[in-house]
Amino acid sequence: QVQLVESGGGLVQAGGSLRLSCAASGSIANINAMGWYRQAPGKQRELVARIIRGGRTNYADSVKGRFTISRDNAKNTMFLQMNSLMPEDTAVYICNVDSAGTYGPVEYWGQGTQVTVSS
Repeated sequence: QVQLVESGGGLVQAGGSLRLSCAASGSIANINAMGWYRQAPGKQRELVARIIRGGRTNYADSVKGRFTISRDNAKNTMFLQMNSLMPEDTAVYICNVDSAGTYGPVEYWGQGTQVTVSS
């Protein structure tokens, strides 16, 4: 049973930085993409950043130039470096893995980690 566990969230002042981690327990084969989503109260879940097979990355316009996604394959861990944080970045950040299962696509989700940015 694969589990994704996020860590690194917390309370930070505007302009500060946080580094989120997402550790996968167990092996996930045929990964198509790994990414970070976020959900703020009363809002829909949105994609923040994603690494696609082959290493290409894409980011939401609102975080480009401030956030950087990366992964350590040897440790089955993904990171999100968040700089120049703003109050509107406040949300629960959730990691996701999208893989090609034997019988079709399989998605894994973490439980999320709270990020709160004070003004």
